[in-house]
Amino acid sequence: MAETTQETSTRPGTTLPAAYTPTNRTVPTRSKDRAAYDHELVHAILDEGYVCHLGFVRDGAPVVLPTLYGRVGRRLYVHGSTGSRPLRMTGQADPGLPVCLTVTHVDGLVLARSAFHHSINYRSVVVHGIAHQVTDPDEKRTALDALVDHVVPGRSYDSRPANAKELAATAVISLDLDEVSAKLRTGGPNDEPEDLSLPHWTGVLPLAKGYGAPIPADDLAPGIELPDYLTTL
Repeated sequence: MAETTQETSTRPGTTLPAAYTPTNRTVPTRSKDRAAYDHELVHAILDEGYVCHLGFVRDGAPVVLPTLYGRVGRRLYVHGSTGSRPLRMTGQADPGLPVCLTVTHVDGLVLARSAFHHSINYRSVVVHGIAHQVTDPDEKRTALDALVDHVVPGRSYDSRPANAKELAATAVISLDLDEVSAKLRTGGPNDEPEDLSLPHWTGVLPLAKGYGAPIPADDLAPGIELPDYLTTL
């Protein structure tokens, strides 16, 4: 479990735990040793991703949607069209919409001697909570900047902000990071002792995210150089 050191909160003179508190929904029933609740680890996993999966219940049936997200402190923002299902539901439901949001990175394929012990090395975060539609104009702009910068840090300062028409067509929901857990697997295969002499290759096939060379738009004006925040990627 995560360490219990403290971090400063946004309120002067107060502190927040450096780890999220485990709950019945965030403690796994299997491989509990892979669970973690440390803020720094959870936030790093979230910040490295691009797409989350947002789950909720509509008309008694589960719905899971892939979408972009952004983080500001201990709050996540998800955006979409004002006509999208979860955004309509958060606007209609005064108490908010119960959701489950997940982010996962696959770091390696684990090839064991037995088919049963094949696995993957991964890092994941699961967030449970109540999503609310963002109605405050200043918070909405902050959220949209965070969504743009989450994809490419620094991009919000190098693009035109949304105008009034675009803001009206875009809805944003917020989800506080309160009931949160991370889960990770690292290392090699866990073969049975009696299988160690089998003549099968075993090990890990690592996977890594990479960026190709930027491709300029066909209508990019001459003389506009590649910005530094892209070269650093």
